[in-house]
Amino acid sequence: MTTRDEARQMAMLLGLQPGARLLDVGAGAGWPSLYISKETGCDAMLVDLPLSGLQVATERAVKDRISDRCRVAVADGSQMPFRDRSFDAVSHSDVLCCLKNKRGVLEACRRVIRDSGRMVFTVIWITPGLSRNDHKRALEGAPEFGESETDYPTLLGQTGWGVNECLDVTEGYATSIRCFIRADGEFKDQLEALIGTTKFADRQAGWRSELRAIEEGLLRRDLFVATPTLA
Repeated sequence: MTTRDEARQMAMLLGLQPGARLLDVGAGAGWPSLYISKETGCDAMLVDLPLSGLQVATERAVKDRISDRCRVAVADGSQMPFRDRSFDAVSHSDVLCCLKNKRGVLEACRRVIRDSGRMVFTVIWITPGLSRNDHKRALEGAPEFGESETDYPTLLGQTGWGVNECLDVTEGYATSIRCFIRADGEFKDQLEALIGTTKFADRQAGWRSELRAIEEGLLRRDLFVATPTLA
């Protein structure tokens, strides 16, 4: 979901510069951390499961001529193989809403960041305070693990983070979903040939269900800026 403008905003909020060490959790194929590294000159460590996405990221880093400052590691976000306080910045883009162990990931991020560091991330989550019926409808449109045990500001506080900013980026989220629906329609024949008619229909139904939930205020997407709290 992260757009180029959001990636630039994340880089600015993280205060990255050449020599800084950025950790991207759930990095997939390397967006947006490779772009951020290219723009700022920072070093980037990309972490994810499985290996396939990271292989694409490695190839991309070579193509962009930044492979000398980009590394990858196959690891669970809650059990990362890094020393304490070894990164200046942490980012993740719509990752926590796709993971069950959100608390474990936030605790691991807190362990590996320096006390002077900063974490910036986006997350899709269910709007707090909904009625039982609306909450159920929100779940139907949310990512698989879109429901959180508590609201994110509280969860961050419980895992050693203080919230500096929380920016509502829901409108951009809705715009992206509309683009996905439109693009699927434009390439309907090719997609049906690739994934089958039934899976294509399920894919479209999923996008539309998610969009309805956004438009009705049941789902939201926020960009959080957080810094470590000191014991």
